[in-house]
Amino acid sequence: MAPAATPKTPVRQAITGVVPPSLGEARIREAFPSLMGVAAAPAALARTLNKTYFLAPLGWLIQAPLFALKFAPMVCRRYTLTNRRLMIQRGWKPAPAQEVPLSEIDDVRIGPGGVDSFYLCGDLEVISRGQVVLRLAAVPEPEGFRHAVLNAVHAWVPQKAKGGPWIAASADVEGKA
Repeated sequence: MAPAATPKTPVRQAITGVVPPSLGEARIREAFPSLMGVAAAPAALARTLNKTYFLAPLGWLIQAPLFALKFAPMVCRRYTLTNRRLMIQRGWKPAPAQEVPLSEIDDVRIGPGGVDSFYLCGDLEVISRGQVVLRLAAVPEPEGFRHAVLNAVHAWVPQKAKGGPWIAASADVEGKA
């Protein structure tokens, strides 16, 4: 009989799931655009119809194919934040269509349209060197995604980290170890 296979030793990590960019790319957050990002005009019409009592079922009928289109193989789109970059991916097997490295991101702001109160989505603009380099349309819960991007930039790009110097946990009140 053949000897039993020995299990592989797992990689030890200080925090499960946290991978430094030097070792590999790890997904931090991913979001699919809301229905406003799939087809804005029909989604706006459905929003208007859903606010009425009698025409709401018609609004639901308009939203159903839009929801299916949201995940259609050729037009499927998602916004992916990793420990190295922020990108727009297309297709079921995601392939980056546009991307910007975290090191080039200066700020992320909510677009001029603000947050849509019905779909709870908004456009995000990624700023680099004073210009918009990437526009993410109809991001669900845009404020949370915006903070995730900014936190990733501050965590993984040492030059853009905010805060004072690092102080050891064993330091006393005066900051001496």
